[in-house]
Amino acid sequence: MSFSFDTKNELCRLPVQRLCCARAEAYGILLYCNTFSASEIRVITENPNFAGRLPKLFHRAFGLGFDRQPEPGAPGKMVFQITDPKKLSHIIDLFGYSPEQSLVLHINFGMLEEECCRASFLRGVFFAGGSITDPLKRYHLELTTSHAQASRELEVLLRECGYPPKSLSRSGSFITYFKQSDQIEDFLTLIGAPVAAMSIMSAKLEKDLRNSVNRRINCDSANVDKAIEAAQEQLEAIRRLRASDRLDQLPEKLRQTAALREANPEMTLSELAGEFDPPVTKSCLNHRLRKLMELAK
Repeated sequence: MSFSFDTKNELCRLPVQRLCCARAEAYGILLYCNTFSASEIRVITENPNFAGRLPKLFHRAFGLGFDRQPEPGAPGKMVFQITDPKKLSHIIDLFGYSPEQSLVLHINFGMLEEECCRASFLRGVFFAGGSITDPLKRYHLELTTSHAQASRELEVLLRECGYPPKSLSRSGSFITYFKQSDQIEDFLTLIGAPVAAMSIMSAKLEKDLRNSVNRRINCDSANVDKAIEAAQEQLEAIRRLRASDRLDQLPEKLRQTAALREANPEMTLSELAGEFDPPVTKSCLNHRLRKLMELAK
């Protein structure tokens, strides 16, 4: 199952209680569903839990049933349809529309005055037009409709709720979307999906931990590479001094340093400093090795 599917299943477990919230949720579904016009309402879904919720929601919101709905347990796409003029007129009047005008050109904000109703409306929008990417892959939640005005006014509503989204148009559809993990978490919590929000938080923590480990490994690897490169330069300097018969003429401390470096080519400066008797500091050892390289030049 997809992350979107699981999130909608979580939302379907919320009870349909207050009449105002039921109407707000149904309103969101209508504005973002397949068809909402003066002649037809059509909602198509492949989610059996959402299909089970729809008849209860519409009965609570409008006191009516669908003229066409799938048999329980029907596989594939499930179609819910209202074509009865009286039912359509009842719904249209309830939302303050006129049958002569296009029903999806604007959102009636008078239906969304209460905070609970705004959350329910956004839940309905997500049910009908929402999708969310698996957070282990990337952070992306979008709400898609074919109606430009509804999309613009949804963006206004989300900004008023404190979740400023982005928007774009794609192939005749208008998309309101989030790409920030914290915004997606807040949106899902608002509409009633805290488990999905926690999953995004967990995915983010996992990614941050993995990235931190990778950075540390890369840093350690780079330090090892630098240490190996420096040791090779030091060994080359010592070989040049020996080839020119100058190594044996150096002070004892430099000869001792050269001998220990040749015997331990893989050691870091800190490790090599501990091989001296008595041990020397890393700074002291670094000074001696730089002296050997200067002499070799």
